[in-house]
Amino acid sequence: MPAALDRAPDTGAPTGELLDRALAPLGAPACHLLTGSGRTVARTAAARAELPAPRAADLLRTGRGTTLRVDDGAATDFDAWHLYLPEPVRVPARALAEVAALLARHRREREPEQVAERATAELADALRAFDAFTGEQADRVAAFGSCAEEHDGSAGEFGMTGEGDGSTRLRAALAACGLGETGPYTVVVASLAPRGEAGDAAAALAEALRHLPSAARAVTEDPDGGATAVVAREPDAGYDVRARLGEVWPLIHGCRPEAAPHAGVSGPVDAPERLPAGLAQARYALAAARATGPAGPRVVGLGDLDGLDMLLAGVPSDVREVYRDTVLGPLLKAGRGSAPMLLETLESFLAHDRSWARTAEALHVHVNTVHYRVSRIEELTGRDLSRLDHAADLRAALLCR
Repeated sequence: MPAALDRAPDTGAPTGELLDRALAPLGAPACHLLTGSGRTVARTAAARAELPAPRAADLLRTGRGTTLRVDDGAATDFDAWHLYLPEPVRVPARALAEVAALLARHRREREPEQVAERATAELADALRAFDAFTGEQADRVAAFGSCAEEHDGSAGEFGMTGEGDGSTRLRAALAACGLGETGPYTVVVASLAPRGEAGDAAAALAEALRHLPSAARAVTEDPDGGATAVVAREPDAGYDVRARLGEVWPLIHGCRPEAAPHAGVSGPVDAPERLPAGLAQARYALAAARATGPAGPRVVGLGDLDGLDMLLAGVPSDVREVYRDTVLGPLLKAGRGSAPMLLETLESFLAHDRSWARTAEALHVHVNTVHYRVSRIEELTGRDLSRLDHAADLRAALLCR
């Protein structure tokens, strides 16, 4: 490799320029620098059209063309770079490996400076001061482990700890992270199941958010292995964060199919002081995503909480358990023979809008049998199933199982 090219990463050259220069001695072939989710980081001049992300991700996974991972020693399955040459070319494997090594060094050496690290840590401190929830929630916000943001092709991770208060401080910290001082913002929280290595969820969320055009973001790693992000998109961006993440999320899942990514998205947050409320919304939505789609990729926003089942899915499991035992406890203790039969009758009765005839037909029993069983359920639970509020109590308890 020419000495001038070997020194190119030290000059701060843009990634696309470096890619062109590195491949020029090899015939300047068409080449795309892609992430595992199909996002284009850069491409050579010969690669005239940018590949749509779903197609790019598919090409990487099917092995068509020539692909080579750029191993910088820190990237995850979600944000690793890959060289992709679509046309059959006679590029020696060793020469292509040298290009990958050059790009890996370029990526390592373009990390943000300490001033950016301090600014992002200040954002975490200011957010903690405004988190008015439980001590556990406050600790999670305070212990932000990393921040990833990208501007003109640069990305970084930052450690974040400390305490602070004051809306002026919070606004200044948001501005220092490129998020603006006034909003609107969107809070996104994410997790992986299984959780994987430290930083994996943050890498997955950061990669997903990089697919959003005209948006600044700060992504942090939580102590529990999850990730939290604050997103500020341009007013005229013309897209909904929840909807766009829903489109991208399967691409993130494809980077590591054995891990199910889940995300919760807040509603619009119109002021910095409302960010803790947005954080609570996003966490609730994340809990619903985990409960309703534990084995697959799932993104849930506030607009998705449109039914009792989705609403209850976000309630902490220990709270659901207490409610279930309180409402259904006497019924569950009715005996091995009676309890399953009565539960089945209750579920069918509520599912058929409390219709005696349709319930009897569904259970293949006489209507009088349904009357007897419902009377027994009402006696054990202290609820009157002719009342809508009592029926709703029992329906909620069934959903909490």
